[in-house]
Amino acid sequence: MPRILTYNVHRCLGTDGQLSPTRIADVIAACEPDVVALQELDVGRARTGGIDQAHAIAQALGMHVHFHASLRVHQEEYGNAILTRRPSQLVKAAALPGLTGKPSLEPRGALWASVNLSGTDVQVINTHLGLRRHERLAQIDALLGPHWLGHRACREPVILLGDFNASPRSRAYRRLTSHLWDAQAAPRLSRPKATFPSRLPLLRIDHVFVSRSIRVLRVETLRTPLARAASDHLPLLVEIQILQSRGHRPSVAYAQG
Repeated sequence: MPRILTYNVHRCLGTDGQLSPTRIADVIAACEPDVVALQELDVGRARTGGIDQAHAIAQALGMHVHFHASLRVHQEEYGNAILTRRPSQLVKAAALPGLTGKPSLEPRGALWASVNLSGTDVQVINTHLGLRRHERLAQIDALLGPHWLGHRACREPVILLGDFNASPRSRAYRRLTSHLWDAQAAPRLSRPKATFPSRLPLLRIDHVFVSRSIRVLRVETLRTPLARAASDHLPLLVEIQILQSRGHRPSVAYAQG
């Protein structure tokens, strides 16, 4: 069954102060994922030695990479990526809205790839939302709108995942779960697992949301000593089964509970 992983890698800077894309790749490899969504990658930035972290991690894993720079200053980039060994095509990569009058906020973005899993093209959208409530709500409205999840090409099965900076009690989370299932809320699964901070995870802000043609079989976080040290987030792994889809758009609301 396909295994999907989301992981905020904190520019490969560990909780022990060590900078190591190789260690991040080792954590990912232990999960044996088919698709990996990464956030907070540095590409060509002086602060992390000029390394292209997205390609370095992908090369170590033997995966292809799609990268989108949310922030670009001269030749330095910072953003998110989708990695996979499966046949895939980048559909869209673009900025998400910020707050009017707040130009100093960190730019945010998303990227969308179509990945063939179990013979089915799955639409995978990876994002990293802002820290302010109104900022996140504007970004979620954009993701649910006609250029992303509401686009005619974004048909089931669909996976929206990443670091949403939103807990299950937040308005942002509730807005998303009126359209998609939270993988950790699937029936018969164990208690939802927190991912942040990695040393003592208390917050559930990294999420995998799925459309109705996806059945969630298993969810886990990797809590090994290596994972606790490699980043300030733990990776969230979801094992899925893709059900027969009739090409429906995922923008119809499905209430949970």
